[in-house]
Amino acid sequence: MKFLVYKDGQLSKDFTLSGAYLFGADLIPFRHIDGIAFADGVIECSKKSQDSAGLSLLWPVEGFGRLLLSTARIPERAEPYILNVELARARLMQITLKREDWALFDPCDVLESQAKEAQELFIQALQYISEPEKASVLADQALAKGIAFSEKLAARHAEQYLSLRFKNRGLGRHSLGCAVEPSLLDNPRYSKWLLEMFAFVTVPVNWAAIEVSRGEYDFSEMDRCMDALGGKRLALCAGPLLHFSPEMVPAWLLKEKNDFEKIRERAYEFVTKIVSRYAKYIHAWRVISGMNACNCFGFNFEQVLEMTRTACLAARSADTKSRKIVEILCPWGEYYAQDKTTVPPLVYADVLIQSGINFDAFGLQFHFGGNEPGMHVRDMMQISSRLDCFAAIPKTLHITGVSVPDRCGSDGTAPQLAGTWRKEWDPGVQAQWLEEFYKVAFGRPYINTVTYSHLADLPEMKVPGCGLLNEKFSPKQAFLVVAKFQKAILKHLK
Repeated sequence: MKFLVYKDGQLSKDFTLSGAYLFGADLIPFRHIDGIAFADGVIECSKKSQDSAGLSLLWPVEGFGRLLLSTARIPERAEPYILNVELARARLMQITLKREDWALFDPCDVLESQAKEAQELFIQALQYISEPEKASVLADQALAKGIAFSEKLAARHAEQYLSLRFKNRGLGRHSLGCAVEPSLLDNPRYSKWLLEMFAFVTVPVNWAAIEVSRGEYDFSEMDRCMDALGGKRLALCAGPLLHFSPEMVPAWLLKEKNDFEKIRERAYEFVTKIVSRYAKYIHAWRVISGMNACNCFGFNFEQVLEMTRTACLAARSADTKSRKIVEILCPWGEYYAQDKTTVPPLVYADVLIQSGINFDAFGLQFHFGGNEPGMHVRDMMQISSRLDCFAAIPKTLHITGVSVPDRCGSDGTAPQLAGTWRKEWDPGVQAQWLEEFYKVAFGRPYINTVTYSHLADLPEMKVPGCGLLNEKFSPKQAFLVVAKFQKAILKHLK
């Protein structure tokens, strides 16, 4: 498959290929994205099968930043496609489908004219398909109009259902949460903002830091957290208890990488130990995180399921009262294109349900602002659509992690590699994004809580400046957005 890439009506010579992967049915990525290359205005995609495929990649849209956008699934052909046209086609198709799903067709609607304008521009692009330069310019305009319309459509849908949820008192004082940084709990300014704003707090757990030596546990930091937060009328969450990335697995255990049974046994012991110790404090446990996407031991599919089952069993045996949450990272599943030991997110969720593993809820995480799978910036229509994919799962859903930057970084967080939303990141854009995201999330009745990932900025963060407070612990605009939501929730509870 080949795609012609045009910029301002001219064949592009310096396009930055970022976040690119091919996907097939059900948006599941193909496993060979190293077959995607750009040269002389053409993106060439090589794949092993002749199945229809779509292309996702970071793409600049005038007035809307750089977003990870997708074409529709299209068949192979000798003649190259015009990428600009295919991206516009896919967005207009998505708009039509979501309007039907959300029942938001209204001929008298003020937004209807914007939808028609985008459609007419796309039809004109198709009429000039034999003149790629003209077709690409018209397609770019159609795409920009389409994204503007789809963002408004997603916002309207979210606002309607959020209003209904407020009316029915479907949100509680524990619906808004935040993860804490244990080392900052002694800071009075940090603690003041935390306790004034949130009634639901997540305490992080790092197995590597707690069990540095086999069988020797250092719970001092966790104990300090429980002392500081216990008895404060907070609902406490802790976790993830297990997360199989190198920095969260004890070094001594990494040496056992070829012995699954030993790893499973050690994991069971650790989960049992920590859950037993803090069961009286904790309302919800993030039991295991990212087994769909992050697996430094290279577990196969059966072992991934067995480790998930083991973690849930250990947590349930040690504490029968609290919620047990299984976290799914990277909900679009881009990582699946690169790592053969991973599992697509919806496949993982479905198999856990079918396997009868005993847990209470799924957790999803949304982190944007980095040049790695799952972190390239997407727009609100894409986020809304992906959340809808999880609606049919017969488990409560929690958003256990959210973060976006308040500034543009360099290297892997540079805008041309990681993406931007509407314009380059700044505190105002961060706040606006967060407000739209919270509306989209809380507008869905199957989402129980939303937890922001960082209360305050720290010197070294994966997502630059993603805290709600700055380095001096003063509130940013994003903090005020969260405060507004908390105020609205409490008002409707009266």
